[in-house]
Amino acid sequence: MRFRVSLPLMLVFGAAAIPAAYAQEPDRFTLRLGAMDVDADGVLSGRTNFQGQDLRFSQDFDFGGKELVPRIDGVFRMGQRHRLIFDYFEYDKDRRATLGEDLSYDDVTIPAGSFAKGKAKFQLASLMYDYAVVDTPTFNLGLQIGAEWAKLEGRLYAEAGENSYETRSSDDGYAPVVGLRLTATPNEKWLFNLQGQYLDAGWGDFGDYDGSITRANALVEYRFTPHFGLFAGYDWFKLDVERTGSDGLLGLDQRFKGPIAGVTLAF
Repeated sequence: MRFRVSLPLMLVFGAAAIPAAYAQEPDRFTLRLGAMDVDADGVLSGRTNFQGQDLRFSQDFDFGGKELVPRIDGVFRMGQRHRLIFDYFEYDKDRRATLGEDLSYDDVTIPAGSFAKGKAKFQLASLMYDYAVVDTPTFNLGLQIGAEWAKLEGRLYAEAGENSYETRSSDDGYAPVVGLRLTATPNEKWLFNLQGQYLDAGWGDFGDYDGSITRANALVEYRFTPHFGLFAGYDWFKLDVERTGSDGLLGLDQRFKGPIAGVTLAF
């Protein structure tokens, strides 16, 4: 038995197959806009030498509550295995402490109503090249290398009676960063992503600072359409730095962690 297919019938089947083929094409550009409910805590430590004795201290502290901060990341797909990934995180928090009653020590009295107000701001941005060493329709494993920029700002203002005190500091730098990414796409609706990154201050230009920045995050994404979706997950940062000066060493072990959620736009 022989089958004969007419040209019009071939064109009909070909036209029907075109949308399906295009639906399987991965996104060229993906932008995720969201927020992170940050819980920040840390340890401030120091070491110095006074009159021939080594003195050390370590103190836990937090910023007094959670803070909702912006979170942005984008992926530009340059080829089958090649991507550019951008991430941005910002934490900006104020805290105020007020003295409820007079505090006296020897001949010095700090009156009630005296206060100290502090502000901390931390920004982190990275741009990485991602190469997929494993690339299948449902699983992708990428190795990353790029550059990361970090900036830490602090301000302290205090008033005690007629006296006031104010100081502020701002430091920033950049360094190479390496990372690892795992992405699973069981179907066209769902995406699961795990990512980890590491930076050593000694690799780049952070002045007198030594230490590292570590980041890990996980997210789940659901696409309502090929171009729009929602995501949710969890993000975690660790800033572990030390600064050496003429009087000794000051260390900061700061952690930022919390759930994330937002919208996905794909083109």
